[in-house]
Amino acid sequence: MNIQFKKGVLELCVLSTLSHKDHYGYELVQALSGDIKISEGTIYPLLRRLKADGYVKTYLQESSGGPPRKYYSLTEEGKHMETSLRHEWRRFIRAVDQIIGGGEQDE
Repeated sequence: MNIQFKKGVLELCVLSTLSHKDHYGYELVQALSGDIKISEGTIYPLLRRLKADGYVKTYLQESSGGPPRKYYSLTEEGKHMETSLRHEWRRFIRAVDQIIGGGEQDE
């Protein structure tokens, strides 16, 4: 997948994934990398920025096999941002499909 495509939509993917359930960093990478090839080095800076922007908060939870894990969860502001970005994304893909002749099968 084109790296610029990924960069443009990764924030929405992270917020959307967190809207379903809280995740710790590595778990979040695993959840996303099933569909989009990403690395921990991509996710952690984004998570720090989302926290600084007030969209996510963190908490520690004990793990059965090692040190406590830092979990990420959406704040109310993060929930609103996820909804806004999701609507914006849908408008964007409809517009792009109009331009490129959406509905055609991938080659």
